[in-house]
Amino acid sequence: MREALKDAKVSRETGAATSTAASRSGDREWPRPERCRVITIANQKGGVGKTTSSVNLAASLAMHGAQVLVVDLDPQGNASTALGIDHHAEVPSIYDVLIEDMPLAEIVVPAPEIPNLFCAPATLNLAGAEIELVSKVARESRLQRALEAYDKEKFDYVLIDCPPSLGLLTVNALVGGEELLIPIQCEYYALEGLGQLIRTVDLVKAHLNPTLSVSTILLTMYDARTRLAAQVAEDVRNHFGDVVLGTVIPRSVRVSEAPSYGQSVMTYDPGSSGALAYSEAASEMAHRGAGAVQ
Repeated sequence: MREALKDAKVSRETGAATSTAASRSGDREWPRPERCRVITIANQKGGVGKTTSSVNLAASLAMHGAQVLVVDLDPQGNASTALGIDHHAEVPSIYDVLIEDMPLAEIVVPAPEIPNLFCAPATLNLAGAEIELVSKVARESRLQRALEAYDKEKFDYVLIDCPPSLGLLTVNALVGGEELLIPIQCEYYALEGLGQLIRTVDLVKAHLNPTLSVSTILLTMYDARTRLAAQVAEDVRNHFGDVVLGTVIPRSVRVSEAPSYGQSVMTYDPGSSGALAYSEAASEMAHRGAGAVQ
């Protein structure tokens, strides 16, 4: 496990973690950043909680007064599903933005369950985008250009949900974002491939987006009954330090059930352990990031 961490080094530019997130998560409104924070949520491993974290962090932030946009860059469209957004093939989607140069404003729609929360949906058309992007001019920065042309400053947060790969869609998300949030599951093989992700981030910083920084690591699927989960969490904290949120996300049946009802767990079962944990994690993000994005 420790071997997997040797090549994974991240910047600690974002300051210390907030230790009082649990007490703050109950605040009616959380601090809002001075300007829009564009956060890419990526990990090329599948099943680590990228989409679940994108949706529930976004819902938590929106429920505490922030204006939030979720950009669904995964061809499976699971974030769109979980937010109750229609995303069949005929719906204008992020595919049209990346491939057809459609303005982002034409595809953004409000999430029906939660005020202040919006989504740029993905459709199955996006599955072919990796190939179609190859021949496009400035193929790595098409999402960045769309975001720059969009009035994103009306939002406090833009969260970009990535597919489980390091292809052109994820590279577009890394170029378009200013911060990177990496979900890491507290299980065996959790750190496998993490070094490759960090090396990709370093390449993007060197050649395409010098402002990108790994601002947040979120531990997911934590099972307090196992020694392994505690060991993974300890190793990640020892290696990455302050960028790891103090809050961990436990395994939760309710979190898994919520998308089948077109909801985040925040509305499906707000009293569940998963909902409370995501609320605390979002609070920690909001408090540690208040004023941090200059």
